[in-house]
Amino acid sequence: MDIRSFVLKKAHEAKEGARAIAKASSKQKDNTLVKMADALRRKAKELQRANKKDIKAAQKKGLSSALIDRLTLTEKRIDEMAKGLIEIANLPDPVGEITKMWKRPNGMMVGRMRVPIGVIGIIYESRPNVTADATGLCLKSGNAVVLRGGSEAINSNRAIVSVLKDVARASGIHEGIITFIDIPEREAIMEMLKLEGIIDLIIPRGGEGLIRTVTENSRIPVLKHYKGICHIFVDCDADLRMAEDVCFNAKVQRPGTCNAMETMLVDARIAKKFLPGMIRRFKDAGVMLKGCPRTRRIEKSLLVAKEEDFYTEYLDKVLNIKIVNDIDDAITHIEKYGSAHTDSIITKDYSKAMKFLREVDSSSVFVNVSTRFSDGFQFGLGAEMGISTDKIHARGPMGLEELTCTKFIVLGNGQLRE
Repeated sequence: MDIRSFVLKKAHEAKEGARAIAKASSKQKDNTLVKMADALRRKAKELQRANKKDIKAAQKKGLSSALIDRLTLTEKRIDEMAKGLIEIANLPDPVGEITKMWKRPNGMMVGRMRVPIGVIGIIYESRPNVTADATGLCLKSGNAVVLRGGSEAINSNRAIVSVLKDVARASGIHEGIITFIDIPEREAIMEMLKLEGIIDLIIPRGGEGLIRTVTENSRIPVLKHYKGICHIFVDCDADLRMAEDVCFNAKVQRPGTCNAMETMLVDARIAKKFLPGMIRRFKDAGVMLKGCPRTRRIEKSLLVAKEEDFYTEYLDKVLNIKIVNDIDDAITHIEKYGSAHTDSIITKDYSKAMKFLREVDSSSVFVNVSTRFSDGFQFGLGAEMGISTDKIHARGPMGLEELTCTKFIVLGNGQLRE
């Protein structure tokens, strides 16, 4: 079977699965999710064995340490995948929810009801946990999912899909709800993107190159974010100990993620007091630091931060530092260089906090919180399908509600239009 026929067959299976899961009860979906979580924990050693094959291949290819970290399935990450499925099971089912009703002069009631989107195509790189997260969110929201993970994680993804499909089968749920394009050829992605009318929505998760390729070639609507250029602004009225801890966490805790801080902005009025200790802490953790001219006057050992650096998503232990005059200067910088992903302010001043929340036009805006919390699981969504920086349909971490749309419903008693 050629690639086009293979992908088309898989997509038709998903379409059948979507029709079936849209009619499943909340209880059936929730029980299945709990069983999937139990199965992932029971099969953790098998999943790790499959994952080791991918890690060895990645090391042989010379992939970066950040990419290998994203690829690795530790016991903790498998447990987090399971917890995510259980949390999704515990959330209210959005399908069938009537969000609004109003009465017309003729007595008929008009409203909106949440319904599944249908078939969701997920194209992603590196992270095998996306396989479980996407499956759980799609199942609960009544959608089928077509998964196309990166070739670097093919063994890990195949093992996870096998575990989840076994549970779906045993639970009496149509297997087509979890469809995996398990061939490495890039042509498979291009064939997926042509399937308008079968796949209803494409969500790419990965680097900017992947997302631009998907967006430029898809005949299907795409929810996307290109980069995660996240900022933290340390205001002159910040608790500096808090600021140091939050900034360190935002950069160092897991630098290879899209919600890691890439530029730290510091108010000029506290720069000399705050930066020396902060810089030492970053250096001790192995972070490569690039500074603006004002920053380098405080610490000459820093590399020069060039214009293009402020547009760069490093996904590694590299950080830009820039001294700004005040909150307005910080917001101007974020407007110019940011990617509308996640930005945070550290301050004790309420009016500045509210100003930052109102004026920074990003999908997630924080006060006194690490950017690493920009995550569906951390927001209480159970998991996330991705983080959208678009402004249509969904924005920010995409959970259950973002995987539904609404239809109009009308209740009457024989009204006729004149």
